[in-house]
Amino acid sequence: MAKKSYFVTGTDTGVGKTMVSAAILEAAKAQGKRTLAMKPIASGCDQTPEGLRNEDALILQQAITEKLPYDQINPIALEPAIAPHVAAQQAGKNVTAQRLIGFCRGLQIQPADLLLVEGAGGWRVPLNDRETYSAMPRELDMPVILVVALKLGCINHALLSAEAIRADGLTIAGWVANRVESEAMDCEQETLNYLTTHLGTPCLGVLPWLEQPEPGALARYLNIGPLFEA
Repeated sequence: MAKKSYFVTGTDTGVGKTMVSAAILEAAKAQGKRTLAMKPIASGCDQTPEGLRNEDALILQQAITEKLPYDQINPIALEPAIAPHVAAQQAGKNVTAQRLIGFCRGLQIQPADLLLVEGAGGWRVPLNDRETYSAMPRELDMPVILVVALKLGCINHALLSAEAIRADGLTIAGWVANRVESEAMDCEQETLNYLTTHLGTPCLGVLPWLEQPEPGALARYLNIGPLFEA
């Protein structure tokens, strides 16, 4: 059984959840940890001879230490690059929290030191007309890693996301600041100081912007110790 399981969410879509997740996996691998990861639902998949494939899920597959078939990493693959609940409707697929929970539990029983489950978009992304993605980690009582994109407005987005996560009864195990633009945001250090003080959870690292990001190179900017201390 996976000793530690975390759900990775972001303050918004496009904040770098996959690259942060892969960097955490690489950092864990460097410490001799056995790792697993999954992205239960992914839109924007490409048609390949092997079937629909998602670039983010393939990055996770490459980063983990334990071999998994693609379908276990990304069990629900959707072609349109739109919101998952709309993509699922267009594909005629029924996506529910209970279905995703089943996929996650299937991986949780496999032996590993760390399992990362990457969400889609932010905390309140819809799964269907009744449920949001947050229902899955809430049901699993899974601690959360929050990815914060360093750009104008990120303090508001980060604090609101943290508030919602805690309101759902979950713990934020740590947060990662990710530079998503080549130019550093104005008053970046002041922003980092404010978030460090007010998020009330460890900062696991500040990742630089790289023109060609590579998880192994980003891993050295992380301190994943808090993920294994609890």
